[in-house]
Amino acid sequence: MRKIIAQLFISLDGVVEAPHEWHFPYFNDEMGTAVDAALGCADTLILGRKTYDGFAGAWPEREAAGGEDAPFAKALGDARKIVVTHQELDLTWRNSERHKGDLLDAVIALKNEPGDSPIGISGSVSVVRQLLAAGLLDELNLLVHPVAVRKGMRLFDEGETPVLLKLISSQTFETGVLNLFYGPAEPATEATYDDAKAHLSQPEE
Repeated sequence: MRKIIAQLFISLDGVVEAPHEWHFPYFNDEMGTAVDAALGCADTLILGRKTYDGFAGAWPEREAAGGEDAPFAKALGDARKIVVTHQELDLTWRNSERHKGDLLDAVIALKNEPGDSPIGISGSVSVVRQLLAAGLLDELNLLVHPVAVRKGMRLFDEGETPVLLKLISSQTFETGVLNLFYGPAEPATEATYDDAKAHLSQPEE
């Protein structure tokens, strides 16, 4: 079964909206490698409409310009791009198609397709939230920036059900960005302060 990996730039206070306004000062070779590993190697991308609009408005021109980022732009262009939207769109970027039908059913079908290449998601917060809630997201890659943006949409909105995750791996970049990979976790066991206090340091007598 193919893995679905979502990658998001996120601030220290959980903001994921408009990262182009705050994350570029932290973009170095380490982050470039991380982004390429998550998106440049994926042969299929699932994108929300806003993310698709931003990508389609930039990456084809960057590919055509032939600059340093042209190989990455080509990889995105070559990938199959599934756009999750209820609107009719003119999808001019090659290999793009509009998602139709139930999102979760479509994702399950994608995961069951042959092959071992991961399916990538960049941004697309509403899509990530739905897949997390349904237990269909295999890995959540958060690039945590050491900045509190203090305004904008946060990844986790208010709700009744906690989102349980386990840390798979972590890496600290020279910029202070944390490259964190999370996977779904089993429900936590019930515990109280009485259980926790046994782990507190005891004063020496």
